[in-house]
Amino acid sequence: MPSPFGHRCPARILRAALLAGSLLSLAAVGCGGGTTRPPKIIERSPPSETVGTAFGLTEDNADLLWSPATPAPPQAAPFLSARRELTALHPRYLRLLVNWAALQPTPGAPPALNTTVDGCAREVAPCGAYAGIEGELEAIASQQRAALKEGRTDFQVVVDILGAPSWAALSPHGCEDAGTTAVARPVRSDALAAYRSLVSDLLALARRVGVRLAWWSPWNEPNDPRFLSPQRNTCASDGAPLATGVYAQLASALAGQLRVEGDGGRLLLGELGGYDRGSPHRLSIAEFVKAIPEGVACLSQTWAVHAYAARNRRHSEPDPVVELEDALDARGGCATSARVWVTESGAGAPRPGRARTGAPEEGRADCLALAQQVGLWRADPRVRAVFQYTFRDDPAFPVGLTDAELRGLSPVYGMWRELFAQRPPGTLAPSAAQACVSAG
Repeated sequence: MPSPFGHRCPARILRAALLAGSLLSLAAVGCGGGTTRPPKIIERSPPSETVGTAFGLTEDNADLLWSPATPAPPQAAPFLSARRELTALHPRYLRLLVNWAALQPTPGAPPALNTTVDGCAREVAPCGAYAGIEGELEAIASQQRAALKEGRTDFQVVVDILGAPSWAALSPHGCEDAGTTAVARPVRSDALAAYRSLVSDLLALARRVGVRLAWWSPWNEPNDPRFLSPQRNTCASDGAPLATGVYAQLASALAGQLRVEGDGGRLLLGELGGYDRGSPHRLSIAEFVKAIPEGVACLSQTWAVHAYAARNRRHSEPDPVVELEDALDARGGCATSARVWVTESGAGAPRPGRARTGAPEEGRADCLALAQQVGLWRADPRVRAVFQYTFRDDPAFPVGLTDAELRGLSPVYGMWRELFAQRPPGTLAPSAAQACVSAG
């Protein structure tokens, strides 16, 4: 962000000042001429976006998304208690993952947006079958209607597309990791029309059920070979990026379709994996941002990154948010001072995604690790949203707020609820660490 002290101050120096407890320390670390003015947010916020950090959530189980104030389908009955707990978080944003490969396995049929989903957590009960994306949007609509009655704007949808159908994917080329399947390969140029049709079908369905799809991400983690491969043209860590060109095609196609549809949906750029260093098979945040064509970088003033907390994280480890902010500012032009969303965050085990022991002290330690990062993000005027991934544990990546069986809540749940609760004017919210201790 442009420094209020007269010249650019890198994000990592701003972060150092925040860690020191005051922005006044910016002068001491060489970013100012002695003034004590706070940083100025220079970009204009869209009408539906308030200044400050909002809470978002990734959860794609319709059984959990129905408003407890609304009659839900019978199969959602075992989830009532969990629905109340999820709703009490009042997420401003709800991130909806759209797996194109699963929805349209053959080119001859349109995307199956109402295919039955069992509602289990990778075969773990409770389960409750629902009609795929259509069922999810119907449940979200119930939340939006209930929130509107309370004067709230909860559950704004953020669509995140991933997964190329085999018929739409390029053949192997470049530096491809062993075991890569078609779902991670780039979308062929002649399949971009089908990608646009997917967007059109999603918008048509949303209009039928009464939900607006406010935000759109062209592709999930495009700097990670598990979602887009190959990343480079050769198997060298300095090989020329390929993934950025593919991403640029997708982003341009998405932006074009949203203009045609005319519903005002906005792009969320990036959705980057939080890598500070590249490798033969992945791009760092800085590499990705630098290689994006200018026309694509100008499609949005909001970028997203994924950043998880680890109990054994060293203070010297880069924060993906800082890496993204520095990369955007180094690029300049349209990217300068862009807003940042952390669209995946959470904590679990010594390293996120590993198996949990279930011990109470583990939950408290996870919460405090995440609280440290969340405190910094909320103090950063460029960070406008932080999303928890997920509400219910995914057994393959357990960082959720409740276990897969829905038996109990983690301390992190209490932290989010305390931090983003509505309070009377003049009432101070607790710090992230205070909220974590209270929740534990």
